[in-house]
Amino acid sequence: MGGDAGLGEAIRAAGGVTELARRIGISQPSVSNWSRVPADRVVAVEAATGVARAVLRPDLYAGTTDAVDDTAVARAQEYGLLAALLARPPDAALLKRLAKLENDRTPLGLAHRALAGAAVEKDAAAVAREYFDLFIGVGRGELLPYGSYYLTGFLHERPLARLRADLAGLGIERVEGQCEPEDHAAILCEIMAGLIAGDFAVPVERQRHFFDRHLAPWMGRFFADLEAAKGADFYRPVGAIGRLFIEIEAEAFALPE
Repeated sequence: MGGDAGLGEAIRAAGGVTELARRIGISQPSVSNWSRVPADRVVAVEAATGVARAVLRPDLYAGTTDAVDDTAVARAQEYGLLAALLARPPDAALLKRLAKLENDRTPLGLAHRALAGAAVEKDAAAVAREYFDLFIGVGRGELLPYGSYYLTGFLHERPLARLRADLAGLGIERVEGQCEPEDHAAILCEIMAGLIAGDFAVPVERQRHFFDRHLAPWMGRFFADLEAAKGADFYRPVGAIGRLFIEIEAEAFALPE
C-alpha cells in the first residue's frame, strides 16, 4: 500500500485496514492494494470514517490540480454515487449525508432533491429491505441490474464476455471476493468513475468507447425500470438520477470532439 495522506488518514480514523474494509463492505486485501482512495469509494469512505472527501482526494475535491476539471469531478461523483447505492443499501451514516445533497432547479438537481428527501424519511433498515426486494429477492428481485440480462434476456451471455475482454485491455482485474459479474450496473458505474478520475492509466477517449459499448445500450432502460418499479420508494429518485445522468452522458459523448 502506498503512502497517500488521505488514505492513511482514513485508515487511522477507522482503526486499521481491516476495520475500514469492514465498514465499507469490501475485502481487506482490496483496501490493502489501494495506493489512494478510489474515486468511486470516496463517498463511502467519508461516511464510514468522518474524514472529509477533500482530505481523502484533494485532487478531486479541493481544486488543487488541473488534471481533473470541475465537470469531470461532478461526473465522477455522480457515477460514484450511483455505484454506491446500487452495490449495497446505504447505512445510516450515508443516509445522513445524502440528506444534505446539493441540488439546483435542473431535472437532475430536482432528482437529487427527491433523493435527499427520501434519505430524511427512510431509515437504514427500511432501505435495506427495499434493496433486498428490488435486487435480490427470494429467488430473484424485481429487477436484474445486469447488462447481459437487458441485452439478451439471460445472465452471463456474450455482452459479459465482451466486457471482460475490454476490462483486460484496460488492465482492470476482478476484485478478490467479488461475487457479482462485472456487468452489474454498480460495477460499470464504478469503472466509469475511475476512468473519469484518472485512476486507470488510459487515454481519455477510452471513456467514450467504454460508455458506448457497455453502458449506453442498456443502462438507461434499467434506470427507467428502477424509477417505475413497484417496490421502489427510496430507490425511485435513484432511478430518476441514473436515467437523467445517462441521457446527459450519451448526449455529451455524441458531440463531435
